[in-house]
Amino acid sequence: MRHLFAILLVVGLAGISRGAGEPPKENPPRRKEAERLQRAGRALREILTAPDQGLPKDLLDRAACVVVIPSMLKAGFVFGGRYGKGVISCRRADGSGAWGPPSMVTLGGGSFGLQIGGAAVDVLMLVMNPSGIDRLLQDKFTLGGELSAAAGPVGRAATAETDALMNAKILTYSRSRGVFAGAELKGAVLTQDREGNRNLYGREVEARQLLLEGKAEIPAAARRFVNLLENFSPQRSKRPL
Repeated sequence: MRHLFAILLVVGLAGISRGAGEPPKENPPRRKEAERLQRAGRALREILTAPDQGLPKDLLDRAACVVVIPSMLKAGFVFGGRYGKGVISCRRADGSGAWGPPSMVTLGGGSFGLQIGGAAVDVLMLVMNPSGIDRLLQDKFTLGGELSAAAGPVGRAATAETDALMNAKILTYSRSRGVFAGAELKGAVLTQDREGNRNLYGREVEARQLLLEGKAEIPAAARRFVNLLENFSPQRSKRPL
């Protein structure tokens, strides 16, 4: 009996030793969100580094939040639909201008205007007014309905001094096949992705904690995306829009 106990003990310790020597398995849900952040970062970098018809730097510097929906599906004939998963990051409320931990979102809704076939487009939105963040904290809201939105200007020399942009709380853009332009997204619905946040942060976390309070630590999977925003626009412009 004593010999049997000794054998079982040795086998058990060997199993523990092998387990301790193995690298920890990556969490599949978290990996899925990491891939989303990677795609969003790639799309954002390509937009920000466009040599000519890109995002005006002064608008990014004035923005309170940035939303990126990479490879949003757009399909249909004449009238189609949209659906995509993306990420949003806002500047911290402490006045530093630093970008805070991101929150996962989805974008869906009908698209208007002629379109033939299907295409995947990258969508970029700039939240220009801090009051617009209040809407982002809701479970979902409709662009152009509950929150004023307008197609944003492009080009390094573009100016934001127009009535339409002065009144819009969100400026919207799209990029397809390398062409970047202001986009009309009226009627699209932006929704908080609670499951995506849970996968990324490993716990339940509210959008308010991330976008307004900035209390959560920035996950390693999101660090590259946030660093990209920091590098291109480290501080918000003091000029009101």
